[in-house]
Amino acid sequence: MAEREHVQITGVHALSALGRGTDALLAGVLAGAPAFAPVRRFDTTNRRVTVAATLPEVGTLADELAAAVDAACRAAGLDRAHRAESALFLATHGGPLSLPAPSGVDGGSEVPALAGHLARRCGLGGRTRVYTTACVSASTALADAATLLGRGDLDRVVVAAGYLVEPDQYALFDAGRAFAADGAVRPFSAGRQGLLLGDGIAAVVLESAAAARRRGATPLAAVAGWGRAGDAYHPCQPDPRGHGLARAVAAALRRAGLPAEAVGYINANATGTPYSDASEAAALRVAFGRRAGRIPVSSTKSVHGHALEASGLLELVVTVLALRHGKLPVNAGFLGPDESCPLDVITDAPRPAATAHALTLNAAFGGANTALLVGAQ
Repeated sequence: MAEREHVQITGVHALSALGRGTDALLAGVLAGAPAFAPVRRFDTTNRRVTVAATLPEVGTLADELAAAVDAACRAAGLDRAHRAESALFLATHGGPLSLPAPSGVDGGSEVPALAGHLARRCGLGGRTRVYTTACVSASTALADAATLLGRGDLDRVVVAAGYLVEPDQYALFDAGRAFAADGAVRPFSAGRQGLLLGDGIAAVVLESAAAARRRGATPLAAVAGWGRAGDAYHPCQPDPRGHGLARAVAAALRRAGLPAEAVGYINANATGTPYSDASEAAALRVAFGRRAGRIPVSSTKSVHGHALEASGLLELVVTVLALRHGKLPVNAGFLGPDESCPLDVITDAPRPAATAHALTLNAAFGGANTALLVGAQ
C-alpha cells in the first residue's frame, strides 16, 4: 500500500486578517479582496511601508494557537483519549506575542517551551517537534508528519503553525525593501513591487487511514504526496532556473504515484517580488513543460499576506477548502501579464475546480523548497 493512502486530513482551522475560521478564510480568498490596511498593532511612523494584513483583535500567539489546535481537534471529532495519543508538530519563530510565560511553563528555548505549553493546554500527549526553518517551516512540518504516518511510526499528528505580524520581522523586511511600496501584492503580474506581511494561524489534524477508520472519521482530503529540495544557489535569492522547486514538485508527484497531468490547480508560493515570481514560473515550466501555461494558478498571499513560518499550513488549508467547495481562489492585484511569468493566472473571479488534485508550493531564504500534493475526498 502506498504512503499516500495512509495520510488523511480530518480536521482544519485557520485565522487570518480575513477573519476567524475556515468559512471566513474561504470567503475572503474567493472574493479576492485584499485585507491590507495601515498597521495599528505597533508604531510604523519611521517605516517606508506602513501596511499589512492584520486582524484587529488578537491574543498572544500562544492563545491563538491553542484556540486553533482545539478547534481543529473538535472539527476532527477527537475526544480526550484520541488527543492524548496525538503528537504536536509546531511551526513558528515565536516573538513578542508568543508565550505569556505563566508559572509552570517549562524553561528552555522559547519555541520548544511554547510547543510543550500548547500540548499540555490542548491535551495532546504524544511527542512534540518544533520547526523554525523560515517560510517552509509549516510545509516541512506537514511533510515530516505525513512521512511518519505513512511509515506507521505514528497514528495521528496535529500540525500547527502561527505568525502574528510583529515589529521585529516587519522592520527587517522594510529595511530590506522587500515590501510593496504601493501597498498591494501582485503575484506574477507586471508592475509587481514586493510582498506584504499578514497574520496567519492554522492547525490541521493528520491521521493514518487505519487510525481514522478505527474511530469512524470522515476525511476532508488526503495528503497524496510531498517533496522537498534545495537550490544551493544563493542565501536569499532562488535559482532563476527554478530547478530546486521543480525537483520538489517532481518528488511530490513521484511519491503520490501520479502523472503531472493529474494536477489541476497550483496554489503558488508567489510573494509578488519580481525575482522570486519569475523563478517560480520557470520551475513550473521545468516541472510541467508546455502544460505549465494551462494549469490554473493563484497565490492567495495577494489577499491574506505572507504569514512567514505559518504560510505553508495556511495555504494548505486554503487548497483543501478550494477543492472541497469546487472553487479556485483569485490572484488579486493583477495588472497585466509579465513575459517572465507565462502562466494561467486566475484573475477577476474564482474558477470552477475541475480537479481532484492540487499543489501548494512554498519557498524560503536559503533555497529551501517544498511541494504538497492534496487530493480531494
